[in-house]
Amino acid sequence: MWLTDTQKIGVGLTAFGVFFMLVGILFFFDRGFLSIGNVLFLSGLTLIIGVAKTLVFFSRPEKIRGTVCFFLGVVLVFVKWPFVGICCELFGFVNLFGDFLPVVVGFLRKVPLIGPLLNLPGISFVVDKLAGKALPV
Repeated sequence: MWLTDTQKIGVGLTAFGVFFMLVGILFFFDRGFLSIGNVLFLSGLTLIIGVAKTLVFFSRPEKIRGTVCFFLGVVLVFVKWPFVGICCELFGFVNLFGDFLPVVVGFLRKVPLIGPLLNLPGISFVVDKLAGKALPV
């Protein structure tokens, strides 16, 4: 499937958002990097799937707990509580995107350097417990 130009920009924004969030965490929860990462991640996600589908995704009744926690975490980062905000965001992120975790683990197991590492006996057991064995596809 080909991506439109808008979706390509969205992928770039999402990648930069994740990068800035990781840098913000590495710099001991720097509020500036975390805020920029949040804005880029959310705008990239919106450009990838569209405004209407983004609103539908975040307003599904079964995902409302994750949505509230994620956006509460974003607000907490903006109001200078970065550690609590990232913890809240992480909980919301897992609740929102946890369904995709088996797909991501299945993909990572096929990547040349990461795959053999994830298939080691001790690590494989932990990854299987976290992601679940069954893939939805």
